[in-house]
Amino acid sequence: MYQVVLKKGEEKRILNGEPWVFANEVQKIEGSGKQGEVCRVVNCEGRFVALGYINHLSKILVRVLSYNDEPIDYDFFYRRIKEANDYRLSLGYSNNYRVVFGESDLLPALIVDKYGDYLSCQFLSLGMEKRKQMICDILVSIFNPVGIYERSDVSVRKKEGLNEVKGVLYGSVPERVKIVENELEMLVDIIEGQKTGYFLDQKENRDNLKHYVKGKRVLDCFCNVGGFSLCAAKYGAKEVISADISQKALDLVNESAKLNGLLNVIKTVQGDVFELLRKYRREGENFDVIVLDPPAFTKSKDTVKEGLKGYKDINIQALKLLKKGGILVTCSCSQHVSIKQFNEMLATAAKECGKQVKMVELRMQGKDHASLIGFEESIYLKVVVLYVM
Repeated sequence: MYQVVLKKGEEKRILNGEPWVFANEVQKIEGSGKQGEVCRVVNCEGRFVALGYINHLSKILVRVLSYNDEPIDYDFFYRRIKEANDYRLSLGYSNNYRVVFGESDLLPALIVDKYGDYLSCQFLSLGMEKRKQMICDILVSIFNPVGIYERSDVSVRKKEGLNEVKGVLYGSVPERVKIVENELEMLVDIIEGQKTGYFLDQKENRDNLKHYVKGKRVLDCFCNVGGFSLCAAKYGAKEVISADISQKALDLVNESAKLNGLLNVIKTVQGDVFELLRKYRREGENFDVIVLDPPAFTKSKDTVKEGLKGYKDINIQALKLLKKGGILVTCSCSQHVSIKQFNEMLATAAKECGKQVKMVELRMQGKDHASLIGFEESIYLKVVVLYVM
C-alpha cells in the first residue's frame, strides 16, 4: 500500500472537509501499490489523516474515502451507499432522485441517479472505475432495478487516464423512461439525455414556480425536456413557451405535456435562445415570467470572465422582455462562478438595461444534492428569483 506523506500543515485542509489531496501538497510517497488502489494519507509526523484512492495521472493525487483507518471493502461501500439512500428516503424522495452525490456522500467520483425502476451511474475516477462491478452488485442488492445504465461519457475521465464510456451495466434500459416529478408524468432519455439523463437537481426549484405563474405568460429558456415548463402549466400559467436548441428535447416536452393534458398551454420553439430573445425584443413581445436555466457557460477557473459575459448578455435580454412586476428565475450551474460573482453580474445586467429589480429568493440545488461543508466545489447551482420593480 502507498503511504502519502503531506507537507507540514497541509492536513488541516483535509481534516476540515476538503476531500482532495493535490500533488503539490505532498512531501513524499512511500511504499508501493497499484494506481486506483487505496492508500494511507499521513501528516508530516506520520500521524494518520485519511484513506483514499491514489492516481499519479490525475492532478487530484488522492480522493479521500474515509477519515477512519478501516477496511475499504464490499461492506464499506454497501454501508455508504445504503446510508446515502436512507438519507434521501428520510426526506421523502421515492421515484426519482440522486442516490449518491460523489464527495458529498463520501464516495468521491461516484454519481448514482434513480429514475423509477432504473439507475444511471457515472464512474469519474480510476478508483471507482476499478470497483465498478462491485458497486453495480451493491446497487442491484439494494434497489433490485430493472436496469442500470452507465453514463461515464464525460471528459473529466480523461484526466484520470480513462476513456469515455456508456452502456448497459445490468438488465435492460429502454430509450425512454417514465418518471413522476412534482406529481407530473415525464419522459426521460437516460441513454442520450443530458448528464445522467435529466437535471434532477432542479426538482424543488421547478416546483417553486407555483408562487409566481398563475394566470401568467411564461417563457422557459433552455428548457431541456420541460421540467420548468410542465410545472408552470400545472400551476396555472395561461401560456408557456418552451425554448431549446434541441428538437429531440422538445419532442419529449410535447410528449410529456400530452401525458399530463397540458398541450393546450405549452408551445415549443426550437432555436438558439440568445437569438430568440433578441427576436422577441424586435417583435415587441413581453412576458410575465422568464426562466433562464442555461448550460454551464464556464467549466474552468480560466474561463470565468468569458462565462460571466455570457450570463450577463442572456440576463439583459431576458430582463428587457419582462413586464413591470415580472419575475425572472435565473440560474447558473457553473461551480466556478461564485454566488457573489453571480449576484454582481445580475446587478450589472439590471443597471445596463435600465431595470430596477429586487431579489425575492436565493436558492440552490435540491436536498438530494446536499453539499459537503468545507468543500465549495459541491455548491454549484445558484438560482436567483428577481422581481422587476
